[in-house]
Amino acid sequence: MKITIGAGLVLATTVAFAAQPATAQDYPSKAITMIVPFAAGGSSDVIARLVGDEMGRVLGQRIVMENMGGAGGATALSRAAKAEPDGYTIVIGNSGTNAASYSIYPDLKYTQADFAPVGLVAKTSPMIALKLDFPAKTLMEFVAYAKANPGKVSLGHAGVGSSNYLICRNFIKAAGVDVALVSYRGAGPALNDLMGGQIDGVCDAATSLSGAVQGEKVKALVVATPSRLPSLPDVPTSSEAGLPGFQAQGWNAIFVPKNTPEPIIAKLNGALRTALASANLQGRFKELSSVVPGTDEMTPAFVAAMVPGEIEKYRVLLSDK
Repeated sequence: MKITIGAGLVLATTVAFAAQPATAQDYPSKAITMIVPFAAGGSSDVIARLVGDEMGRVLGQRIVMENMGGAGGATALSRAAKAEPDGYTIVIGNSGTNAASYSIYPDLKYTQADFAPVGLVAKTSPMIALKLDFPAKTLMEFVAYAKANPGKVSLGHAGVGSSNYLICRNFIKAAGVDVALVSYRGAGPALNDLMGGQIDGVCDAATSLSGAVQGEKVKALVVATPSRLPSLPDVPTSSEAGLPGFQAQGWNAIFVPKNTPEPIIAKLNGALRTALASANLQGRFKELSSVVPGTDEMTPAFVAAMVPGEIEKYRVLLSDK
């Protein structure tokens, strides 16, 4: 009797053990959903689609975009946190959704511990752009105009808690101006209103603004980077424009729900690395002034170590809001 039970236990254990590698080995066997926490057209959306297409080719399955705006990305992150940890729901996050949101929304339905990082996807260049007929031609002229007209200049962003909102907050703090911040469900709708003249400017990344600037649909005021962008060589840096305190660095990373099996995370990370190494994606990133991370920055460990520091950085920035 004892021998029969023991054999059964050994057989069950062997089958269970064998099933785990098979699951990871077969992954993915269907399409993967990548949640984008904003409306279509913004920098996170553009980057997600470029990277998702390349990763899908590597994995042999489509990566389908699901745009979900609201609450600066918190609505989408809440959904991602509750998804099955099977690798078929992933989310692209940024400094807003996965760092600043904890200081802005006290009743979030998720915490940092609800996500496991896959890897850093891109580093982005924050910009301020204005409608074409705005009277200021330079950054200092804009700052002077805003100070002379407190509360009357409007800057759009992708929602309170988004990375674009953080660009606005960084700018306001550095310039010492009082401007009206207008919240949208994504950078795309904000840019549309800017081109239509409904708002005076936007805080955004060059990734989503480059096309509109190059097409002369909006005018770029400044880029918060140490050096000028190759794709927008006429746009001055904040130091060149007279506001060296306006420095920011945007980023995007892929996350999965906690408890996602490590072999699946490793497979997603491998696909991400291969995607970011492709000449096609690197060319598109260059056109959009997005920076491909270093190989060490693409690891789950790097993102896991980076996020707590980002949370604290934005806690300090937003403590006087």
